[in-house]
Amino acid sequence: MKALISVSDKTGIVEFAQSLHQLGIELISTGGTAQLLHAQGLPVQEVADLTGFPEMLDGRVKTLHPMVHGGLLARRDMALHMQALQDHGIHAIDLLVVNLYPFEATVASPECTLDDAIENIDIGGPAMVRSAAKNWKHVAVITDVTQYNWVISELEQHHAISELSRFQLAVSAFNRISHYDGAISDYLSSLDLSTQQRSVFPGQANGRFIKLQDLRYGENPHQLAAFYRDAHPAPGSLVTAKQLQGKELSYNNIADADAAWECVKSFDTPACVIVKHANPCGVALGEDALKAYLKAYQTDPTSAFGGIIAFNCPVDVATAQALGQQFVEVLMAPSFTGEALQLLQTKANVRVLQIALPPGGDDAWSQGLNTVDVKRIGSGLLMQTADNHQLTLQDMQVVTKLQPSAAQLQDMLFAWKVAKYVKSNAIVFVGDGMTLGVGAGQMSRLDSARMAGIKAGHAKLSLKDSVVASDAFFPFRDGLDVVVDEGARCVIQPGGSMRDAEVIAAADERGVSMVFTGVRHFRH
Repeated sequence: MKALISVSDKTGIVEFAQSLHQLGIELISTGGTAQLLHAQGLPVQEVADLTGFPEMLDGRVKTLHPMVHGGLLARRDMALHMQALQDHGIHAIDLLVVNLYPFEATVASPECTLDDAIENIDIGGPAMVRSAAKNWKHVAVITDVTQYNWVISELEQHHAISELSRFQLAVSAFNRISHYDGAISDYLSSLDLSTQQRSVFPGQANGRFIKLQDLRYGENPHQLAAFYRDAHPAPGSLVTAKQLQGKELSYNNIADADAAWECVKSFDTPACVIVKHANPCGVALGEDALKAYLKAYQTDPTSAFGGIIAFNCPVDVATAQALGQQFVEVLMAPSFTGEALQLLQTKANVRVLQIALPPGGDDAWSQGLNTVDVKRIGSGLLMQTADNHQLTLQDMQVVTKLQPSAAQLQDMLFAWKVAKYVKSNAIVFVGDGMTLGVGAGQMSRLDSARMAGIKAGHAKLSLKDSVVASDAFFPFRDGLDVVVDEGARCVIQPGGSMRDAEVIAAADERGVSMVFTGVRHFRH
């Protein structure tokens, strides 16, 4: 049995090769890998000796040879193939170990030049991988360091690699080649050769997603569904979650959980977000998880039933006890105390997810941002840069005679963050770091404002002296009049309407303060 080893990432390769040698497998290798194995005292035949042809062109050509590809592609069950090997003195290669030049890591560097990228396009590696994977019934192909241990384990137990394992290895190999070629296409088709500048949007978009699980069904029981993640997900995103308990996540659970998690991780103080049907129905800040949850729940207890709850801080047993007042579909947090998990286990159906916040601390905006959003349409995609805009106090332009207080400015920032995650047209009333009424997804901004007031009334929350955020400008003064009639004393909105002067005059007339952000947050 012969193994050909040619790896760029040499992590664990010495130990793996030593195990192969101990199993009586002959080793063939290339360039730097062969030198490394020789230095460890392992008997290795260099590819140049196998092919009778030296490596050339600075190593660009070394394995593109019939002595290599014939040994990988020959079908052992076909007499003509085996006779051809014998006629030309070619030895069958039974195991291929290859990982590719680090193209993805190279182009991820801001300092990467086109020449750097081109030099890290692997040619011989993918060619060998394709040959071995095509001939998977007779050849095993290893393309990832994580496969080393279980391949050795199978060889030690059975002195062979099973057909099922060879097929799984081949599928992984073709997936790796697909990801690799997709990364090359993305890079090259995004590059303006005249300026050496890259566009965010390549000329051909090559989605690279890995299936995490099949789902019982989609949005509705008659639809099939599956859950995928990016090949390289952003740190702290939902797809990195570890499910600690509960039933299998559904399609709608995942969609709502993503909305809740993206919202809650945008706050840098303890926060709780409750989501129902992709909209926050309660959001609050607090000294800890319990206080934040109690305020968030107070916003809309009716909608919170069967909701998705997310925290950006540890959940303790007191918070877990308080959650007993409602039916929870999914509960998410960066961590849970042992006592909290023990209590939650009494509600076996609650799906509990633990998700690490992005590196850099509680402020998830410092790292781990999604870079591009994608929406599927009929036979096409819409792609845009993600809405990562962060509003600061310095960005806020007071346009009215009445100036907001320091506390009102903080509530404005809070309301603005929440409005960003509410479906347009979005109207969000807040007070003292909690939502008081949320109007979402209406065709008319007036209706959203009225709905927010109705919800606050149902929850017995007063909107008197509240702060209100609108995700887009008020096109007429009537929308402003509705929120002021409900009790708002401060308004934060993008501005930019043809009738801004009319709306500002109305705010002055009603005796309220108003701030323009210059940025809108449509969410469809």
